[in-house]
Amino acid sequence: MARECYYLGKKTRAGRSYATRGKAKYLGGVGKKTTGITKRKFKANVQKVRAVVDGKVCRIRVSAKALKMGLVTKPPKRNYKPQEQGQG
Repeated sequence: MARECYYLGKKTRAGRSYATRGKAKYLGGVGKKTTGITKRKFKANVQKVRAVVDGKVCRIRVSAKALKMGLVTKPPKRNYKPQEQGQG
């Protein structure tokens, strides 16, 4: 199963990480120099949540932003009480 939001479609994206050295010009240096560029991944903040989808309760992967936006309808709380044991 992919790391993707059920509602917003957010998923892992590719990017780069830049390693630099030197002093910035505005601080009196000659400028920052790039010493290395490596690939990296930006991962979506995806959570597994129990939600009501099409009238059924199931676990789906949802981004934290979708939870904050209120796109997820959570199932009602159950009032479960174990049955009392018979005397004897």
